[in-house]
Amino acid sequence: MASPAERYVRSREQATWAASPAGRFASSLDFDLDPFQLEAIAAVQEGSGVLVAAPTGSGKTVVGEFAVAQALETGRKAFYTTPIKALSNQKYHDLVARHGADMVGLLTGDASINGDAPVVVMTTEVLRNMMYASSSTLTGLGYVVMDEVHYLADRWRGAVWEEVIIHLPPSVQVVSLSATVSNAEEFGDWLRTVRGGTPESMRVIVAEHRPVPLWQHMMVGTTMFDLFVNEGGGEGSTRVNPELLQRISQAERSTGWAREDAGAPRGRRGAVQGRYVSHRGRDDRGRRPRDVTPVPERGALPGGAASRAQVIDRLERQGLLPAITFIFSRAGCDGAVQQLLGRGTRLIPEGDGSEIRNLVERRVAEVDPSDLGVLGYHDFVEGLSRGFAAHHAGMLPLFREVVEELFTVGRVRAVFATETLALGINMPARTVVLEKLMKFNGESHVPVTPAEYTQLTGRAGRRGIDVEGHAVVLWRRGVDPVEIAGLASTRTYPLRSSFRPSSNMAVNLVAQYGRARAHELLQSSFAQFQADRSVVGLTTRVRENQTALEGYAEAMECDRGDFSEYGRMRHQLGELEKKMARGRQVERRADIAQGLEDLEPGQVIQLDGGRKGTMAVVLRSPRTPTASPEPSVLTSNGSLQRLTVAGFKDVPEVIGTLRIPQHFNPRSPRSRKDLASALRDTVREPPPSRKGRQRGAQPDDGATETAYSSVRGGEDRVDELRSRLKAHPCHACPEREEHARWAARWWKLRRETDDLQRRVSNRTNTVATTFERICDLLSGLGYLTPDGQAVTPEGGRLRRIYTELDLVVAEALRRGTWARLTAPDLAAVVSALVHEARGDAVGVPRIPTVEVEEALGEMAVIWREVATLKSEHHLDGDRELDAGVAWMMHRWTAGRSLDEVLRDGDLSAGDFVRRCKQVVDLLGQIAQAADPHVARTARQANDTILRGVVAADRLD
Repeated sequence: MASPAERYVRSREQATWAASPAGRFASSLDFDLDPFQLEAIAAVQEGSGVLVAAPTGSGKTVVGEFAVAQALETGRKAFYTTPIKALSNQKYHDLVARHGADMVGLLTGDASINGDAPVVVMTTEVLRNMMYASSSTLTGLGYVVMDEVHYLADRWRGAVWEEVIIHLPPSVQVVSLSATVSNAEEFGDWLRTVRGGTPESMRVIVAEHRPVPLWQHMMVGTTMFDLFVNEGGGEGSTRVNPELLQRISQAERSTGWAREDAGAPRGRRGAVQGRYVSHRGRDDRGRRPRDVTPVPERGALPGGAASRAQVIDRLERQGLLPAITFIFSRAGCDGAVQQLLGRGTRLIPEGDGSEIRNLVERRVAEVDPSDLGVLGYHDFVEGLSRGFAAHHAGMLPLFREVVEELFTVGRVRAVFATETLALGINMPARTVVLEKLMKFNGESHVPVTPAEYTQLTGRAGRRGIDVEGHAVVLWRRGVDPVEIAGLASTRTYPLRSSFRPSSNMAVNLVAQYGRARAHELLQSSFAQFQADRSVVGLTTRVRENQTALEGYAEAMECDRGDFSEYGRMRHQLGELEKKMARGRQVERRADIAQGLEDLEPGQVIQLDGGRKGTMAVVLRSPRTPTASPEPSVLTSNGSLQRLTVAGFKDVPEVIGTLRIPQHFNPRSPRSRKDLASALRDTVREPPPSRKGRQRGAQPDDGATETAYSSVRGGEDRVDELRSRLKAHPCHACPEREEHARWAARWWKLRRETDDLQRRVSNRTNTVATTFERICDLLSGLGYLTPDGQAVTPEGGRLRRIYTELDLVVAEALRRGTWARLTAPDLAAVVSALVHEARGDAVGVPRIPTVEVEEALGEMAVIWREVATLKSEHHLDGDRELDAGVAWMMHRWTAGRSLDEVLRDGDLSAGDFVRRCKQVVDLLGQIAQAADPHVARTARQANDTILRGVVAADRLD
């Protein structure tokens, strides 16, 4: 029992806390703060910056909201930055509800509301641009909240976060909110370094405990099993449930299959009467009875997996809705909605559905009714009125916003989403379902990483609503539960910097700080901080290797003479022989390449046999116009092949000729069969030939000449080295081979050490070195003065261009490439600077006018010139121009309807709106940087783009 003195001290502490800003803020909330939240707001109150790393849904944004409250109480400004406009919109509405519309503003590039307010929510790029422009809005800034700061690992946009953190004045308190990362202390050390250097300047607060426990499951058929063996399969357990393994083993041994729902309705035409089923099997907070033993049931899909309708039905019956099902495909998300509509699924009462219809009708009132059919509005509102919807980037942003609002308040019970939802707004659920563990990353299909798995499943469990959350992975053949257990139990997600200087960044830094100071600032980037830390380990290995080299040198000492010299000659001889072998290989490959190039249609060549056959007739040669660099042939077994150098051991030998029918169609199996038969009948198959062009024959081109000369010269050098070795005193040493083994070890370790030293050199000052190369490039182009110390008027124009292809834009403006274009023409060519086709889209884009075609041609020339210059300065190149939406953008800017614009294109409505917003953003930059005529055209294009569904969008 505490003494009276102790009770008095505790009472005074509680009174002091209650009277403090942090205490008053905490008492204004309708929930108790967790220890990490209390620690963080106390640090902010004491004047420290903080890095808060905590799981999704743990409530770390409370710390940012306290910083906002503290700013208002002390008469300073607070900027709340987010990575995406959707999150900015949501946070803006949250802060308006708390502090009033007069006190809160919003700046998202294309939206400006009360920008001079003491509290402004903005995207991180807006703050970066403000700082480079020395905006007066920064006056009086006291706090910057950087929500989702782990975005600095983003490949394309991550550099912006580092720019802001580095350049903010030391007087500004930075509150950084991050998802759980395994190197939070390292990130915190860097923040401390750049934000003051003292422990008080930056406090690192890590919380790994989820306020709502997460239980991991797998659904096999329509039966849900705990993933881990202990009760509930919750956090901390790592052994896979043996019942789950046994059930999967049974399912994989099963060979027969028939749809369990055979005879059930298919598609919209087979819709059945909708029903509303109340939650059963769990109470209204998601708790499940622990004494229920699941009975295995087969799913409706091949292999026994559950269909999407079955999954939702199972979750509903077990009281596990609302749920987000992550499907790594936009078409899959839309297809899931269609499947539920086809089954007549209803997850909410009809009365609630009618209210949702009315709400959606009010929200889309700004959209032209003629566009609604193009946008898939009718299926969209039908699904919402039944309690389910899709959510992906291909949807109209206004539709996504409606889904988010309804799901957040519990009026939509099931959402089928792509993984982009996990990176955006606050939209928690009771359950998260993962259909697959593979996703398309824009280039290829790759496995979901542990960090992505945690990010996706982190949505499960609503604080203050659910007592537990649930993550469910659907089993399909080939899915390994042990692999899923590894994803679920991994706790290592390091944050890696993606920072790299750009041309725009370079001119802004030189203009603001001068080149020398800018160089120093870039040395303080997180990218360089991590590189320097990695160098420490490499340097240690270099020192260890050097010690070992000294030991090896002692071990190879010889009393007959200098064995290090003898060992060096042996090493040189071995390396020279390897080089000669490579030279002979180059010569042989060059001969084969020349032989392939010389082939003519109708010639028959001998093959090595095997599945390709023993001979082939040439159909098209590399000399044929528009032909591929590799000859196209038909083999004696009737298969089409392309011949490559790698497929031959020697120069291909022509053994005959065959007339190819004039109307031969290589795509026709019958044509191929007939020609192969004629080949076998006409040309006699010879025995395998071992002959080819004689090695050492007169070379035919410069590359082979070089290799030929190298081999000849190498043979002379080999003879010389062998003579010197025999004449060396150590050659006669009886322990020569023992010494030679130590010498070989010495040379191997020497190569390894040299490689380590190169890696150390490459990682030291890497960011600043890139900056210096960019400055040299910009000096040569006239954007910086010849000495690179100041920005020229042209460089001032480049300062206003923030796109990835900034130099291409600046050069196009300087050369007057766009001077003769109309507003629709300019919108079309600017789209080529922002558009990136999804996946492996190919084909020749449609170009709307001759003027656009000419402008794109000039821009392509500029792009190639810039790419060449960057290569010469050892800089990474830029992505290429992509005119894939030029036709659509021209039509829209010219006033065509949405139906006409989308009809001949392969872009969804949501993607088109997002491209329009990107074009609008870049046109705004061009209007600021261009001469009056082009600036006027850019503003006119902006005004005509911002209409209809584009103007109605409030998110992107």
